[in-house]
Amino acid sequence: MSYQDLNGLSLEDQVEWYKAAIHSIYDGVLVIDSNEIVRLINLEYTRITGVKPEEIIGKPLRDVRPKAQLPSTLKDGKERIGVYRKEGNVEYVVDMAPIKLQNQIIGAVSICKSLTEVHTLSKELEKNKERLSRLEQQMGSIYQAKYTFDQIIGTNGGLKEVAYLGRKAAESHLPVLIVGESGTGKELFAQAIHNASSRREHPFVPVNCATIPASLMESELFGYAEGTFTSAKKGGKLGLFEVANHGTIFLDEIGELPYDLQAKLLRVLSENTIRRVGEARERPIDVRIIAATNRDLHQLMEKRLFREDLFYRLNVLNLKIPPLKERKQDIEEIVYFILNKHTNHLQQESGYVLHESTIAILEAYEWVGNVRELKNTIDYAICMANGKEIYPEHLPSNFSKSTPVEQQGAVSTSLREAVEATEKMVIMKNLARHGSALDAKKETARTLGISLATLYNKMKKYQIGEF
Repeated sequence: MSYQDLNGLSLEDQVEWYKAAIHSIYDGVLVIDSNEIVRLINLEYTRITGVKPEEIIGKPLRDVRPKAQLPSTLKDGKERIGVYRKEGNVEYVVDMAPIKLQNQIIGAVSICKSLTEVHTLSKELEKNKERLSRLEQQMGSIYQAKYTFDQIIGTNGGLKEVAYLGRKAAESHLPVLIVGESGTGKELFAQAIHNASSRREHPFVPVNCATIPASLMESELFGYAEGTFTSAKKGGKLGLFEVANHGTIFLDEIGELPYDLQAKLLRVLSENTIRRVGEARERPIDVRIIAATNRDLHQLMEKRLFREDLFYRLNVLNLKIPPLKERKQDIEEIVYFILNKHTNHLQQESGYVLHESTIAILEAYEWVGNVRELKNTIDYAICMANGKEIYPEHLPSNFSKSTPVEQQGAVSTSLREAVEATEKMVIMKNLARHGSALDAKKETARTLGISLATLYNKMKKYQIGEF
């Protein structure tokens, strides 16, 4: 029956139509007029309370139900929600509201639900909460930061200043921009900041902006609504920002983020809201953003490839991680950390060691690939070594093809520096060939045409081995 058909009915038939609609409601319904006379109850009301229509309809409510509160709603016009009621052995919960017409109260209605049903719904709600809690725990274990500042090698050496700034950054909820060459450990610092912050119990979600196709980037970050795409999941999909809610999202290679999406990220930073693809409404979000890049964002801004307003939003706290070539004092510690991991993995009683000349060569190298290149170099050397001691000949071939002078660049090296660098390399190679024992050093001095005392003086000067 259409609305026009309903208007065509007589007044009496329309009343019957509305009564039928009320009787189909699964909750109990009771209606009184302005004189507190009961005008209507439905079948569910009788089922819940046990009161039959002939016992109450047409009578003042309080004559049948002396403790009824619905007349109070009629008088003061105030809603009453979740009122507990008990009649005999019957328990139920009632919501009450006034009925208004042209701003005048002309009656009141109560909606009641059996407490048994409420308990059933409550149990179901508790089950859903438990499921949600388990899912959150699983999500937390997937997106969990592993590293702390204590686990980053160099925080007492070449990374001391950066670690200090990182720990200060962890005390706030402000955005952080980490700048550094590839392989310097930007994500390690992001994880350490997260683990030192008040968000440590919540997810740490890493996102590499360079590896997600531009066409999928928006839906990956912000999610999508059901039916947005042909292959869209039923119920839609959470975006990574929602996964990271109350935690930290790490946007690595932020310079690769498509320009049109940068405006959306800017809105997240300014409004703390996200909007799923295909949805009109915005969802509140509480996420700490840590971004990282190995590119020059100023240069990208000049080329209009990166938004200036986004840069200043992200660059509130700036951490610049120095390359490995600028903190060579950390190299030996990093190397032995890598060696110990191999020892533990292979369950060996004794670990690998580096010959002193090998350490000197590693410290003289420029490490364009930073810690990542150093790790690959040590992994290679372990594979090539016959025993537990690693010599220069076990290093990759590029270490024998260039001298420290060539690695540093002859244009920027003075003649004195070039001579000293070459002298150091010649001494190291001969020490590596002959060994580090006293007789071996005597043989090295003889080969070089210098006295043993001169050899020791030069080893001390160039910080080679034991003095």
